[in-house]
Amino acid sequence: MFRILCAAAACAAVACVRNPATGNLQLNLVSEAQEIDMGKQAAQEVQQSIGLYKDPKVEAYVSNLGQSLAQKTNRQNLPWQFHVVEDAAVNAFALPGGPVFVTRGILGTLMTEAQLAGVMGHECGHVAARHSANQISKAELAQVGLGLGSVLSPQLASLSQIAGAGLQVLFLKFSRDDEKQADKLGFAYMANDGYDARQMVDVFRTLERVSKLAGGGKLPEWLQTHPDPENREKDAEDRLGGLKVDWSRAKVNRDEYLSVIDGLVYGEDPRQGYFQGSRFLHPDLKFQIAFPAGWQTQNTPQAVAGMSPKQDAIVELAAAGKMSPQEAISKFFSQQGIQRGQAAQVTIGGHPAVAAYFAAQTQQGQIAGLVAFVSHEGTTFALLGYTGAQTLQQYDPVFKAFIGSFAPLTDQAALSVQPARIQIVRVDANMTVEQFNQRFPSNLKLEELALINGFDDKNGTMQAGQRYKRVVGGPPLQDKPAAGQPPKS
Repeated sequence: MFRILCAAAACAAVACVRNPATGNLQLNLVSEAQEIDMGKQAAQEVQQSIGLYKDPKVEAYVSNLGQSLAQKTNRQNLPWQFHVVEDAAVNAFALPGGPVFVTRGILGTLMTEAQLAGVMGHECGHVAARHSANQISKAELAQVGLGLGSVLSPQLASLSQIAGAGLQVLFLKFSRDDEKQADKLGFAYMANDGYDARQMVDVFRTLERVSKLAGGGKLPEWLQTHPDPENREKDAEDRLGGLKVDWSRAKVNRDEYLSVIDGLVYGEDPRQGYFQGSRFLHPDLKFQIAFPAGWQTQNTPQAVAGMSPKQDAIVELAAAGKMSPQEAISKFFSQQGIQRGQAAQVTIGGHPAVAAYFAAQTQQGQIAGLVAFVSHEGTTFALLGYTGAQTLQQYDPVFKAFIGSFAPLTDQAALSVQPARIQIVRVDANMTVEQFNQRFPSNLKLEELALINGFDDKNGTMQAGQRYKRVVGGPPLQDKPAAGQPPKS
């Protein structure tokens, strides 16, 4: 018994370590080396599952800003890395051990470099305080899973393999104390780096506007993964009141920031696929496919998928590489646990293809479905539908219709569609957002145009001589989601 108690005490001594950012003791079963390895693995998953925004100027700008902030932390020697992900959502997140990501969507929503420094400083705070490692330690100690989501949804995650295990650390929920701690650290980092920390108050206000524009019931992704403490904006103002800083010398860098995001893609990039009703069009890959009406849909870099209203069936299209359809279906059925059913040579979209029924045992029970492989424009695509074994007969016609709807995209308007982009313009007189839109028409609703320019509504006054955002180009307005919302299905 004495030996057992000693062993337990030794484990506790190892697990309780001093937080490098706060100096407090906290539970940690994850070493710094493990933390760094997890972060590297998860960062690779992010790049594969979400993708990076391909603009060297923007990427370098964010990286340089992040590295400067990282040197203000107590963990300067971590392998810090900072990237922009190809995501229209208003979001930012940090992974264990150093990787920090901001979305293209949040860049288009913020107005100054100081605001971006506040967001990135907050994320650096999570890393510096080892919040992810601490959450993982608690989960391991309780011998429960991490309670993770997926790129699509928990229902889709139960069957789909779109989200890898490494990416799942994105969905850890930080505690209210963690959030307050990250806020406090982020304020310190940005202020010590010479930025106007008052700009963080504007960030919280902007996030509130995003939430309201989305209908009030949907929080911006940044707040979904960062639970919002009560009166967070007031906490920020109180914290500012205790700082002895000459704000006149603090950096805001509004014009510099706007120059960097001039030309930034805004909203969903239709070149990577977009929905018109239930029809999905992919200009770059030159195909189209019809999803079942009323199904929830999601487009990711790896796959486009739909889930039935009852959340008991999934259809999915994904690229399978350059192999032939015959090679692809052989590889599919070589996977352990997948049983092959009736197969046939078929024609899909004018191309020869192969299709077969399949069954598999999962943690959620027996599933069954229909899979087909077809080559188009040099790429072989996997088209599949699956459900519980007991409901295959019910969904079989739906799966066949989905797979059979795959076809070449020949509509020149769809093939030539371009993404909407931010354009920065300088106003020569005071004017409201509404007047600005009349003079510089934007492909946005007035409420959204006001939001991305830092105003509550269309009556916000723009100042003469200042630069502001408009959004030009892109698909028709009715096909575009509001900021922070998923594409319409």
